[in-house]
Amino acid sequence: MSGTIDRAGYRFIPGPFQYSAGVAALPGYAIERVRFANPIPLVEGFRRIETFLRAAGLPLTAFCACELRSPAPFTDTGFIAFNRDYVGTLERWGILSDDRNPVARSNVCPEIDPPATPSVHAFCYVTAKAGAAHSFVVAGSGEAQEGPGSYRDKTVRYGETSPDAMLEKGRFVLGAMEQRMAALGGRWGLTTAVQVYTVHDLYPFLASEIVARGAARHGLTWQFCRPPVIGLEYEMDCRAVALERVLED
Repeated sequence: MSGTIDRAGYRFIPGPFQYSAGVAALPGYAIERVRFANPIPLVEGFRRIETFLRAAGLPLTAFCACELRSPAPFTDTGFIAFNRDYVGTLERWGILSDDRNPVARSNVCPEIDPPATPSVHAFCYVTAKAGAAHSFVVAGSGEAQEGPGSYRDKTVRYGETSPDAMLEKGRFVLGAMEQRMAALGGRWGLTTAVQVYTVHDLYPFLASEIVARGAARHGLTWQFCRPPVIGLEYEMDCRAVALERVLED
């Protein structure tokens, strides 16, 4: 895992153009999370995020992570097109720096009752807070190697969903979470929430892998969702965030 880059109030792990691999607050700052009571369509969701940040007296560049919900997994080319549209908002907000995107992200697809259009589920921002405990957000990661190439070519056990294949995928993703946390100065023992996104049975390796590694110390949130690209079957993200709130519609 590569090193991190500092921004105002936080640092991030460089990733592809559409997101960073994770963010961590710098000393004297804290990351806080807001979840919408119901997913908000992307354009309106960003408008509400902008309103929230301005009301809190924060710059738009305080926006550091988000969780999206999409109607169904994208093709490789469809995912690229979606990401370029999404990144356009970050460019307008002045968040991108030297062509690097510092914002961590998860984007998954509910299997039942999905939104009609890509939507915002939750977001995080950084704020000054003296003496705050270390906070971080690790972006969602599926069972695909990072780097260029099609997902078919870089996905662990592509097209397989047997118990053995899901175990291998689960181990790979847990390892990715651990590498990213290490780069951010985190570990499972500091997390306040861990989320899994899959429509397949994870019980066969829940105890031996997820619980045994410390990833379920506060329980595990299993969201019945698919990762955002066709062919991916398992995704995780995690965070250490002391303050979270829900915005009603």
